[in-house]
Amino acid sequence: MSDNKALDQKAVNVIKGLIMDGVRKANSGHPGGAMSSADFAYVLYKDFLNFDPNDVEWFNRDRFVLSAGHESMLLYVMLHLCGVLTMDDLKNFRQMGSRTPGHPENYETPGVEATTGPLGQGASMAVGMAAAEAMLRERLGDDVCSHYTYALSSDGDFQTPVWLGAAALAGLWGLGRLIVYYDSNKVQLAGPTSLCDEADHAKIFKGMGWHVVEVDGHDHKELRKAIKKAQEKTDKPTLIIGHTTIAKGSCTMEGDCGSHGAPFSEEEIAKTKECLGLPAESFYLPNDVAEHFKARFPEVEKLHADWTANLDKRVGADEAFTDLWRQVKRGPANRTFNWPEFEAGASMATRKAWGAALNAVTPDFPLLVGGSADLDPSNQTVQFRDNTGIFGKDNRMGRSLCFGVREFPMAAVLNGIALHGGLTPFGATFLIFSDYARNALRMSALQRLPVTYIFTHDSFYVGEDGPTHQPVEQPSSLRLIPNMLVLRPADAVETCACLETAFTQKDRPSCLLLTRQGLPVLDADVFEKAKKGGYTLKDADDGKPDCILIAAGSEVSLCLQAADLLPEFKIRVVSIPCMELFDAQPKEYKDSVLPPDVSFRFAAEAGRPELWCKYTGCIDNVLGMTGFGASAPAGELAQKYGFTPENLAELVRSRKS
Repeated sequence: MSDNKALDQKAVNVIKGLIMDGVRKANSGHPGGAMSSADFAYVLYKDFLNFDPNDVEWFNRDRFVLSAGHESMLLYVMLHLCGVLTMDDLKNFRQMGSRTPGHPENYETPGVEATTGPLGQGASMAVGMAAAEAMLRERLGDDVCSHYTYALSSDGDFQTPVWLGAAALAGLWGLGRLIVYYDSNKVQLAGPTSLCDEADHAKIFKGMGWHVVEVDGHDHKELRKAIKKAQEKTDKPTLIIGHTTIAKGSCTMEGDCGSHGAPFSEEEIAKTKECLGLPAESFYLPNDVAEHFKARFPEVEKLHADWTANLDKRVGADEAFTDLWRQVKRGPANRTFNWPEFEAGASMATRKAWGAALNAVTPDFPLLVGGSADLDPSNQTVQFRDNTGIFGKDNRMGRSLCFGVREFPMAAVLNGIALHGGLTPFGATFLIFSDYARNALRMSALQRLPVTYIFTHDSFYVGEDGPTHQPVEQPSSLRLIPNMLVLRPADAVETCACLETAFTQKDRPSCLLLTRQGLPVLDADVFEKAKKGGYTLKDADDGKPDCILIAAGSEVSLCLQAADLLPEFKIRVVSIPCMELFDAQPKEYKDSVLPPDVSFRFAAEAGRPELWCKYTGCIDNVLGMTGFGASAPAGELAQKYGFTPENLAELVRSRKS
């Protein structure tokens, strides 16, 4: 711990100078909050954070998440002081191709644990990281996994339901190694927080099972004491509420909401530097501050070296540990699975096929963890929950996560688990409720995280539950997210193929859209074909079709039935369970499935029709849904919306003639 108060204060002042200079040079950014949080970040990085700049991916490093992602310049300055980023990186803040983008991005900048900016999600991902640490500590031992997860949050985070939902789970799970600092400067972009919030967050978090400490966020002694207490409180997560002043140390902008989201003027910066005892030069970093900041680095390097030596010893001596550790580190593409077999022609809902597949792979996939948003029976995760146990403060070996009705927090927590590494997370709910989780799904894709999302009840065939529960636009909406795999299998065999695709991804998430209603099981030979995203399921007798019917999910069997009603045409039926995978195939393969010289094509899906036009050429050749559903038995709805073999056959006949 530092005992040089003068040098500590000088260091914080230098950090504030670098923040002002970086934001000013970019002519864009958020200096005020970064300055009010500077004391905590300095104390954490200098005196507590076990982070080795020589190996930013060290498995047992402490994780730090800047949930207040708009304060990114603060994080970049800390990483520069650590030696991870250069001064040129700071000078290129928010510039094209730089390692210092406007908000922290895990895939752009070494030392950044999570992409943050959408408020509430950073702290929620920290909950997932802490949950992963607790699970892996129980399995690997605290000599291999025993780190802390820290998050720096702002007033805006505490106004988001996603963070409150994730925080409730953290308290329920007793994540004692999770420490969240709340920089309560009581100012946000639109003005003082009193305009929109008077909640007593200390009482709220105590009520959710958190240990809460309130401090002067600019007092280093109080901050150190609070962090020590938090580390000692092993049965509860800790919230440190730091009462601060936005733009602390500035000449005229202290407490001013104008400091939140705009650079200081050159005059304000000059006067502030004078007040802070800094020279006028830009990007000033004296040697004494740099060396003082690194005083604990040798200690962390030794900690890392000792950890590595111990790991090497255990890998050589403990067979069970060695096997588990290799699974922790194994690339997803190297996984193998024993999928269940299904009787061809039998009727099975794809959600039930998912349940059977999940139960089959669970014993040999010990690092698969996840759960449902209060829909375990509907999502077919009850047996997984019963077989693996419910994760909680009294059962760290449990693999089932009970999220409750918290779709958005669920997805954010899953992102945190994936970011931590070592576990494979999945989450389940109804497809219609993917909208609740949508921004976290987008963050999965943006952060290149292999999270698997199971979305059941994928169309109007939900029936009597009515339009509030019948997804229409959701399949297309999910397909519009870059780097997202959306897989809508046609039967039980395709479901397993889609799951194998999802579970072997390295850097993209997957959404499986599954039916409530039974579908005929296809022959087993479609398994490998389905993994290409699209394939010829049934062909014309001579292999030279004059009409191609295209579909995904439940409408594949509909196309097969319609084809039998169209003997006058030579029909090929194509199943496309995943547009993204099919579109990425070589041109030769795509042309073999959808020959360019066969211009008449017709597609069907119980959802929005527009995206299917890329295969059919026009929207008139797509049977889809353009309105909401209705409350009625599924069979009646199929008649009403035209999803019958007879109607599809007649549409094809009328369009072909």
